[in-house]
Amino acid sequence: MKRRYKAIFIVCILLVLMLAAQQGLFEHVTDSNWVAHFIADKGRFAFLVLLAIGALFTAVGGPRQVIAFVFGFALGGIYGGLFSTLAALLGCVLAFYVARLTIRSSLQRRFGRRLQKFEALISDKTWLKVLMIRLLPVGSNLLTNLFAGATHVPARGFMLGSVLGYLPQMLIFSFAGAGIGLSDHHQLGISIGLFFLSSVIGAYLYRSSLRKQVDELETEA
Repeated sequence: MKRRYKAIFIVCILLVLMLAAQQGLFEHVTDSNWVAHFIADKGRFAFLVLLAIGALFTAVGGPRQVIAFVFGFALGGIYGGLFSTLAALLGCVLAFYVARLTIRSSLQRRFGRRLQKFEALISDKTWLKVLMIRLLPVGSNLLTNLFAGATHVPARGFMLGSVLGYLPQMLIFSFAGAGIGLSDHHQLGISIGLFFLSSVIGAYLYRSSLRKQVDELETEA
């Protein structure tokens, strides 16, 4: 019975992805002008649609920085950054649970040793190590999500570290998008300032006692 439910879940996910690709939604969500016009035309409904598309886009490995820039262009620096961070977090949750609920055994067979090492590295102080991964960033966002889902890493700590690590970078690109969209040098200045602040925080964490472990994590993920 469980296999049947897993198969149905996978088929549903694939159908949604196929529909999104067929309708060109992934291309639209990376188009600043299309997103701005879509919000102006559809109002509140547009936010639900864009949130879902953004989540799917990042869940399959699409660069979250792109949607941060686009949403910043359409919504402004702060709102665009928060909205894109929420979309990236939902994409992270989706990839994490797809791995945990459906393809976990397949990933364990394919990456058995690597997954064991990955789990050993981030099972302790999960949120902090994941925060470092997101800030630097280290490795692939998609692989990190899938690897975490395929292990016994606690979901709460993984999601907390992810959202805290996503936010600074999403704000950086969102303010950059807002600055270009509004021809506002002040917004671009905020983006540059946030970039340096994020870099300092990332460098400090990287030089901490966790440096060696995260370096190993980069090799695995």
